Amino acid sequence: MKFIVSSSALLKHLQQISGVISANTVLPILEDFLFEVEKNKLTIVATDLETVMKVHMEVEARETGKVCIPAKILLDSLKNIADQPLAFTIDKQFSVEITSDNGKYKVMGENPDNFPKDPSADETTSFEIPASVLATAINKSLFAVSNDDLRPAMTGVLVEMSPSSIQFVATDAHRLIRFKRSDISSTRTESLIVPKKPLNLLKSTLPNSDELVKLSYNSNHLFANFGELQMSCRLIDARFPDYKVVIPADNPYKLTVNRSDFQGALRRVSVFSNKSTNQVVLSIHGSELQLAAQDVDFSFEGNERMKCQYSGEDMSIAFNARFLIEMLNATASDEIRVELSTPTKAGIIKPVEQDKAEDLLMLVMPLMLNS
Repeated sequence: MKFIVSSSALLKHLQQISGVISANTVLPILEDFLFEVEKNKLTIVATDLETVMKVHMEVEARETGKVCIPAKILLDSLKNIADQPLAFTIDKQFSVEITSDNGKYKVMGENPDNFPKDPSADETTSFEIPASVLATAINKSLFAVSNDDLRPAMTGVLVEMSPSSIQFVATDAHRLIRFKRSDISSTRTESLIVPKKPLNLLKSTLPNSDELVKLSYNSNHLFANFGELQMSCRLIDARFPDYKVVIPADNPYKLTVNRSDFQGALRRVSVFSNKSTNQVVLSIHGSELQLAAQDVDFSFEGNERMKCQYSGEDMSIAFNARFLIEMLNATASDEIRVELSTPTKAGIIKPVEQDKAEDLLMLVMPLMLNS
């Protein structure tokens, strides 16, 4: 089998899917890319058994065939080859010879029959979503996903579909994100939990445009199709916690602050906080917000004051500053509103300005105030 391909185009396509490949795999063949040539089309596949990514590209070829090529050596060599046509020649023992303008490189491939088969897309339900909307939804929810493998349901993002909207929910038991779009809908009311890794991979490959991404799912897998890329991943088979009961029905006290000023103050003050809790105390008196952090062990202390709009009783409440900073990163609104009730109940953060079709709600649990 022989085919000719542009070195830069091949590198670009391989980099799009190489994130799937794990460094320490159980099966050596999972460290390879599967190359499949049919007519003038090359399909490259990478998998870690849970997630499969495929990319298609045009090549010059007269024959059909397949081979597995070790990913690391192929990527490392292509990074150092100037843009030029490369000729790949594969013999019956799966030995791969790559010929460039002034060089020849050999690598031992593997039998493609040993490469894992793709999951079958049987009995799927499909809907379409613009790439930019999907990327926004992933960005706004993924950071709140839990890393606790003992609670598998929380290690992914819950996607809830209905004929009127779609929403993405993530929680790690300390904070919760709910991002809703009322302009995207599905024919059926269903929910599924998508793991963190494939969402991260999807986010990095999605085009920054309104190109439509076709999402299909069945009881075990999610499939995404856009442009030359395809991805499938196994869904998390677990019960997501009933997050609706955690969201307070009414937090009467409303605090409105400039997002970037608040975030800047949190960054500066949190440097002086205890490194295990990142605790920052917010004290609100009238139209003044005071931020205070201390680490008693090292006699560190930081305080800042800033203007705010507030309606409610004067109060002090403590939060993990890192959580607040990450949440503020998830919104582009100039001003944010923090809804509070008592120092022991969850606070809700919402952007003051947001798209008509969007609804972002961020919940964060308070920390115990040091007496």
